Amino acid sequence: MEHVAEGLGASQHGSATSTVMCPVCSLEVPDTDINVHLDSCLKPSGVTAKKRRLSSQEDETAGGSCSRGSHQGLAATSFPLFHKNKVGERASQEMPNKAPFFSVLSSKMTEPMQNVNGAQNPQTQPGLHQKDQNLVEKLDGKPLADRMRPCTLQDYMGQDKVLGENTMLRNLLQANDIPSVILWGPPGCGKTTLAHIIAKNANKSNTRFVTLSATSASTNDVREFIKQAQNERKLFKRKTILFVDEIHRFNKTQQDTFLPHVECGTITLIGATTENPSFQVNTALLSRCRVIVLEKLSVEAMEAILGRAVHSLGIQILQENEQAECCSSDTSECPMYIEAKALTTLAHLCDGDARTGLNGLQLSVQSRLAAGPHSPTQGRIIKEEHIKEGLQRSHILYDRAGEEHYNCISALHKSMRGSDQNASLYWLGRMLQGGEDPLYVARRLVRFASEDIGLADPLALPQAVSAYQACHFIGMPECDVILAQCVMYLARAPKSVEAYSAYNKVKEHLKNYKGPLPSVPLHLRNAPTKLMKNLGYAKGYKYNPRYSGPVDQDYLPPEVKGITFV
Repeated sequence: MEHVAEGLGASQHGSATSTVMCPVCSLEVPDTDINVHLDSCLKPSGVTAKKRRLSSQEDETAGGSCSRGSHQGLAATSFPLFHKNKVGERASQEMPNKAPFFSVLSSKMTEPMQNVNGAQNPQTQPGLHQKDQNLVEKLDGKPLADRMRPCTLQDYMGQDKVLGENTMLRNLLQANDIPSVILWGPPGCGKTTLAHIIAKNANKSNTRFVTLSATSASTNDVREFIKQAQNERKLFKRKTILFVDEIHRFNKTQQDTFLPHVECGTITLIGATTENPSFQVNTALLSRCRVIVLEKLSVEAMEAILGRAVHSLGIQILQENEQAECCSSDTSECPMYIEAKALTTLAHLCDGDARTGLNGLQLSVQSRLAAGPHSPTQGRIIKEEHIKEGLQRSHILYDRAGEEHYNCISALHKSMRGSDQNASLYWLGRMLQGGEDPLYVARRLVRFASEDIGLADPLALPQAVSAYQACHFIGMPECDVILAQCVMYLARAPKSVEAYSAYNKVKEHLKNYKGPLPSVPLHLRNAPTKLMKNLGYAKGYKYNPRYSGPVDQDYLPPEVKGITFV
């Protein structure tokens, strides 16, 4: 009441000091003190104390000035969450013909949700039975892959080599002593999930965790986060972990922004990438971070992840030769089943990508729900054909511009060099079925024909060139058999690297030669003009076809004479 009295006194005496009403406790305070007053009010203890003072003063000030009452009415309507009981009643009395805003809103929220066509939300449709409604609610909203994301290291599956028991990284994570790392692995192997687990542990230890996506963030965003991290460290002695998803999307200049701050410990950087960090991340940044290689999930790990998801959805696994049981004549009231064979097929088809596997499972379940009951043996069982229909895409992991591109062409080259036709055809199929440009493969075959076969079979090079021209004429998919024929021919052909090795010796000699390269000997030079003849060009040259036997003549400069390349 002292603040109120001071404000009223100042008003009565015509002082220049004006008062404002606090939107939290409705007390009038000098406008110069409002910020300090708000800070005290917004503290939990301050809010409680002010509310008690307000409730005890309401009866005393009920007959106050008109200005005070109007302010309280404004506060009651503008800040209804802070006022209850009598203040709310007063607002209702002042607007008898209008319902309070939040009461109208709450009544709207209790009405069934409708879509744009006017149909009710599936959760409230009367045609769905309780079991189906529960399943729909679990699948609604977030994708299943995000809903099933593990929160602890105990639930994290498939990366035992890096995060198994007593591994260095696991011990560091459990001790919350996180170094700057680059997580490298294929899509769906658990890079983002591992970052979420680190974030949950960071929150427990009062460490700030910030997420940034390189696909949408700019350099200014990075600088702003780093500035906040500097303030947190300076003011609160709190560490900041910055998780950058798809860090390879940042160019080299943007990546340089992290260098001094990772070096001095302002931020702990966790980057996730599907590309080889050796090619896509700055060498200077790599030297400040540890690269953690996450492998593609095994089939066993995928089966465990899918089994965990099926269990959480309440779907029962139907083993081979086992019959689905239904205790009701209405099959929509029966539990949903999934064949164990279907789960195994999905674990194989998703090619180690947990996100693809879980999303494929979700799509299959949703399609079974939408199809409705047909019979006790058909309508409630997810079969292998449903899984395959839900994926409907090539499950071959291949990136024409990334690491897998170079891995497969290297495997094809080495398989042909080892004369293994089966392996050569396999790697060719991996590349073509994954979407590789057939002309790229044909160009590599032309190179192989000269590099690895060479003089052992001079017909290999024309065979490879013909294959390239044929692929250029007709394209995919008809040219696949042409490439297969060429690959088999090159794999069967005898191998010789004589020409390849000899030319490499020449390049090495020229690279390491000290001083200026020697001039071409005069007798080997052409002399098309009289001046050049007078200078000695072509003098003493022996024209080989004129001699019936070998010709004794030097063809190398004197400085190189005696060096053997072949």
